[in-house]
Amino acid sequence: MAVTTVDLTARAAATGGSPTLGGYLAIPDAIPGAVPDGAGPWPGLVLVHEAFGLDDEMRAHADRLAGRGFLTLAPDLFSAGGARRCLVGTFRALFSGRGRAFADIEAARTELVSRADCTGRVGVIGFCMGGGFALLTATRGFDASSVNYGMLPRELDAAVAGACPIVGSYGAADLSLRGAAGTLEAALTRADVPHDVVEYPRAGHSFLNGSDNAPALMRPFLRVTGTGPEPESAAHAWERIERFFRTHLT
Repeated sequence: MAVTTVDLTARAAATGGSPTLGGYLAIPDAIPGAVPDGAGPWPGLVLVHEAFGLDDEMRAHADRLAGRGFLTLAPDLFSAGGARRCLVGTFRALFSGRGRAFADIEAARTELVSRADCTGRVGVIGFCMGGGFALLTATRGFDASSVNYGMLPRELDAAVAGACPIVGSYGAADLSLRGAAGTLEAALTRADVPHDVVEYPRAGHSFLNGSDNAPALMRPFLRVTGTGPEPESAAHAWERIERFFRTHLT
């Protein structure tokens, strides 16, 4: 598949985002049986990365989704200084529901909508930190959202009122998000938002990843807290996510 980097700085300036903003764009190619006729336009996806940044694991997720026929753009929320300088501000935006990170995500959405190879229907998918953003942006112009082990806001009912359809995936062994799946399911039901939320008994945090992408010093601690790949649960979750997007974006 064709993959490229994109400069979203001008888009970010228009939305009040980062002074510099880059991204990773995965464009579907002619993949027999996956992309009809191998030609666009395709529905778009904005992929919001984990707290570890836009690393090889997140790029692999973008590649996977592009291979299923989704034009996938992953903005680098740490473009303007790297994780050390941007992580705190990015989480501050997540906790408050406003700030530069949301503007950067909107810049990525508008970039996809403007492209001739995009149908104009765009979803959002996020993992870990990005899962929280995927939930909070489900009311901000997207047509579908995939929330993967994302934290829930304090005012959850208000956050999901009027949201687009949401597919959520959590792990029962994720000690940091115990009960989150059931809480989200109940809120989406109350808000009458179309949804598909599943908690996987054997999975923990970051179970959709294909490898352990945490910094080496953190890995022993994260294993204790139920973090890391769980292939069987991941395979089922990816199937649900792709089917959900195909239903609501095509």
